[in-house]
Amino acid sequence: MNRLRRLTCLFALALTAAATPAAAQEIVLRAVTAFQPGTAFSKPFEAFVEKVNAEGKGLVRINLVGGPSAVPPFELGNAVSSGVVDIANVTSAFYPTLLPEGEALKLAERTIQEQRANGAWALLNQLHNQRMNAWYLARTGDGTPFHLYLNKPIDKADLKGLTLRVTPIYRAFFEALGAKNVQTPPGEVYTSLERGVVDGYGWPIQGILDLGWHEVTKMRVEPGFYQVDVNVLVNLDKWKSMREDQRAFLTRMAEWLESTNARNAELNKAEADRQAAAGIKTITLTGAERDKWLQTARDVGWAQVEKVAPANAKRLRELLAR
Repeated sequence: MNRLRRLTCLFALALTAAATPAAAQEIVLRAVTAFQPGTAFSKPFEAFVEKVNAEGKGLVRINLVGGPSAVPPFELGNAVSSGVVDIANVTSAFYPTLLPEGEALKLAERTIQEQRANGAWALLNQLHNQRMNAWYLARTGDGTPFHLYLNKPIDKADLKGLTLRVTPIYRAFFEALGAKNVQTPPGEVYTSLERGVVDGYGWPIQGILDLGWHEVTKMRVEPGFYQVDVNVLVNLDKWKSMREDQRAFLTRMAEWLESTNARNAELNKAEADRQAAAGIKTITLTGAERDKWLQTARDVGWAQVEKVAPANAKRLRELLAR
């Protein structure tokens, strides 16, 4: 919490310095992205910020303070909840203790547009409101699967004998297939692979070249599993303090941001091509092994939701799964 207090002071100074009398009616939002600026899962939010600032002159302006160096990713949920940050670009995997129901977001089989239509977004927004003092403004990542990347080959849905670097997103899935799991910060992944401390890791189809991990990665397992969820959250007190026209503008910008998810199929293919050009080979599971791979991921995922969020698990599955 001391770190959050220091950040509050720094952000307040930055905002005061940026304010001008001419912009008195314009609201300025302090923003942080959980991902390194310029990388795959920060770029959509950066485009959103650029569009808001271009089209919202005199109405809304976003001051993008920075990425993980500004607020560590696992502290960003608390930062937006407390109001240290007004708006955050962050995955639910970085705030699991604040919103256990976030475990369900990776399991979504419906687009965010479908979720807005069938009531899923409303439920998730209500939960963000109640548990995190946050407004669930937008979701990116639809259609972007996770993969297992390896330096040792497999030919079936069996990970026994492998040591894998994990995050909470796929820890239970890999464990169910027999892997030994270790959790390390992203900054240690390259060295862990280079030294053979781990045999592989989970990561989305996008982004490993941004991090340089392709240099120490030999294979990618197909098919992918789960979906990326990167969410734009706004501090709820800040959201309520805005004028109606400001909230309506940000909602319209959020819908634009979500519409860019349609590009993910193209981006995924381009990334797979880049990985192949970098020498990463593909292991493709087929038939019963493919079915086991996908069904285990799904079953383990929903079992985890039921464990951590029993009151809402059934309803979330009805709204998010097909």
